[in-house]
Amino acid sequence: MATVITMPRLSDTMTEGTVATWLKKVGDKIKEGDILAEIETDKATMEFESFNSGTLLYIGIQAGESAAVDSLLAIIGNEGEDISSLISNGSNNNSQEPQVEAKKEENIPTSNFQLPTNVKVVTMPRLSDTMTTGTVASWLKKVGDTVKEGDILAEIETDKATMEFESFNAGTLLYVGVEEGGSAPVDTILAILGPAGTDVSGIVANYKNGGSVETPKTEENKTAVQTETSSTPVLSSNTTGRIFASPLAKKIAQEKGINLADVKGSGENGRITKSDVENYKVDNSIKIPDNNLKSEISNLKSEVKPFVPAGEVFQEEIKNSQMRKVIAKRLSESKFTAPHYYLTIELDMDNAIASRNMINGLPDTKVSFNDMVIKASAMALKKHPQVNSQWREDAMILNHHVNIGVAVAVEDGLVVPVLKFTDQMSLTQIGASVKDMAGRAKVKKILPNEMEGSTFTISNLGMFGIQSFTSIINQPNSAILSVGAIVEKPVVKNGQIVVGNTMTVTLACDHRTVDGATGAQFLQTFKAFMENPVTMLA
Repeated sequence: MATVITMPRLSDTMTEGTVATWLKKVGDKIKEGDILAEIETDKATMEFESFNSGTLLYIGIQAGESAAVDSLLAIIGNEGEDISSLISNGSNNNSQEPQVEAKKEENIPTSNFQLPTNVKVVTMPRLSDTMTTGTVASWLKKVGDTVKEGDILAEIETDKATMEFESFNAGTLLYVGVEEGGSAPVDTILAILGPAGTDVSGIVANYKNGGSVETPKTEENKTAVQTETSSTPVLSSNTTGRIFASPLAKKIAQEKGINLADVKGSGENGRITKSDVENYKVDNSIKIPDNNLKSEISNLKSEVKPFVPAGEVFQEEIKNSQMRKVIAKRLSESKFTAPHYYLTIELDMDNAIASRNMINGLPDTKVSFNDMVIKASAMALKKHPQVNSQWREDAMILNHHVNIGVAVAVEDGLVVPVLKFTDQMSLTQIGASVKDMAGRAKVKKILPNEMEGSTFTISNLGMFGIQSFTSIINQPNSAILSVGAIVEKPVVKNGQIVVGNTMTVTLACDHRTVDGATGAQFLQTFKAFMENPVTMLA
């Protein structure tokens, strides 16, 4: 399935970008991680990496041309795939005038204050289209460090992913405005860079921040220039005591049980990358250097769960991640604004099981029951567009295209990758797309635009043995389908009790757009497709 790549926003002030050069041409095979192009922003020329694999089918902005952020940059998909509709939609978007957001008045210095020459105030960047607040997951530089243009300053957690934030300026890190674990609105002071020894207390006092900055209760804000000497034992090839590693490298190391302290980083300042972890070979010999002994003991202590004496109250405070805050906000809004009601139906899964076994018997073919649910839902939505609708105060929007969001559990909460034009996809295409996007979602490599535009949502807890449940509607959708486990039990067929396989699904509907009879008719159509899978192949 083709993926549309748009002009990225690579700096906090970028409104348009220029393609300096393309490193790939139409027809080239693209692997995840390949550099597609060099893009010139208002601050620097940067390499733009692909988060998708496939064939480069289309280039929307030629080398030397400029375009607004979010304009159609390229399309990656399967060789020979029809992308004419995507190009048409992208061209319409490109024709729109770029809307430049004015800087909020409260986020700029007061009129009586002059920012010293060679001093740069770095603000919390807007790293995703829905980001309003960011959390500093970790600082890779400390106050007093020399920063070069292109150095990674910090890892910023947005509502969708944890991303590296690169410095576009050189100088000394004079001030940190948001501590590790702290959150702040976009455009709040994140850091100040400038010549070593510069007094920035006046800048901090005169620069107005947009909103209060949340910091962990265990730490205090630094409001003056600090110089620190770390007493932490050296764990990597850096001198700060911190292990420098990308978020993806940390995730892979955790899954493989690899201690990052044992991995040699090939990146900047010994930074550990994804490939470093993947290529790491475990040394089975037991050796703990003396200078790491204190750290090893500390790590072991941190892994031991606290002892709780019987009969005593014990509480643990876990700071909410940015993703968890957004999930809580959006689901609360949905539950308290959309009048939910629920319709439950039981399906005979015997034919579905037989059909799946037959399909999976073919070479290089793998189809899951979830893929069949997605396909049946897409086809039922085409017959009942009212369920594929959205509520607005002045009108109801009937979507005649089908984009199904598939809920995926990740470490910090829940994300919903979207299968665009699902009704036009085969069962194998659905399976491959779900596997790809779910895998990238779990390691925070899925793109924001891959989680946008859903018209209907499916949540499946059957693999956990849950027989039935209800879900909260993923607005602006009007419905969400909750899918339970397949259960073997006695059923009545042709007047006789026999052993059968059943599955329960529950449709949650927004009563403003979907009436009870409409929701029931959708489920009847869905049931017919699931119980006779051959009809989905017609």
